[in-house]
Amino acid sequence: MFLGVDGGGTKTAFCLVDRSGQMVARAQAASSYYFSHGIGLVERVLKEGVDAVCAAAELPPADIEYAFFGLPGYGEAAHDLPTLNATPRAVLGHDRYACDNDMVCGWAGSLGAVDGINVISGTGSMTYGERSGRGVRVGGWSEMFGDEGSAHWIAVRGLNAFSRMSDGRLPEGPLAEVLRRHLDLASGLDVIDVVHNRWQGDRGRIAALSRSVTEAAALGDEVCAAILAEAGRELALLVEVTRERLEFGPDEAVPVSYSGGTFGAAMVLEAFTTALKSGFAGYDLRRPLYEPVVGAALYAAKLAGTPLDRPALDALRTAFGAPASGEDDR
Repeated sequence: MFLGVDGGGTKTAFCLVDRSGQMVARAQAASSYYFSHGIGLVERVLKEGVDAVCAAAELPPADIEYAFFGLPGYGEAAHDLPTLNATPRAVLGHDRYACDNDMVCGWAGSLGAVDGINVISGTGSMTYGERSGRGVRVGGWSEMFGDEGSAHWIAVRGLNAFSRMSDGRLPEGPLAEVLRRHLDLASGLDVIDVVHNRWQGDRGRIAALSRSVTEAAALGDEVCAAILAEAGRELALLVEVTRERLEFGPDEAVPVSYSGGTFGAAMVLEAFTTALKSGFAGYDLRRPLYEPVVGAALYAAKLAGTPLDRPALDALRTAFGAPASGEDDR
């Protein structure tokens, strides 16, 4: 039994997968992004999720052969690493686990843990790629001065456009009415009260406003459409730099996939795909094979020295409605 944990800025997902490729149980807990709430948050969230997924599977944590914890913010504050690395021990009661940044979950899930690059765009954004055992991360510099192309980045630009529309610096487009309705605003300035006072600048709640930008773009808002197109181009740039740093040769095919809710916006995915194809000719863009939390479980099996075999991987894909390995996965 292998435990996968995919932390994020909005939620933390847990799943248990067995050697045959059966999803035995899954659970969900709150965000494990601890920079805003203190590092003690991580143990509380992990305990809640591990207890829930083990209860659903009717097994104790001691029966988990190996676990992989993908934690948001891991590696971004060196002095926190000893605490983060030790935290799962208190939750599991054993040392059969490993920790890393949640970007590894997205890569392992989307590409099945093979050489290539995965770009993540959820609350934040970054890429992670591996080639010949070497891993490279690009992006993920926080919502304050990075995370280009992420949901938070899109939402902040949407809020900026709303403020400009509200006081006449931009012609009013569909975004103005979409946000007034969604946030129940009596006046444009009320958005300051909502975001700063009621939400206290909450990262996840702000990022969720990217859906309003997507909705407005679908209604013909040209400003919002431009924001989504720019997001796609920024995400393609992350991939390009990752390819260069991994030193893929000019004649090598580079598998690329993606994960995160931002790619659910068709305009973002289209702009990303177009920008990618206009650059390096060797990109092999693939639909994600598995969701990130499943990738975490697969990576746990790999780290344990007992990676799932092809029949198990195909069974796991079939369970989620994905084609088996012999079918088109592009």
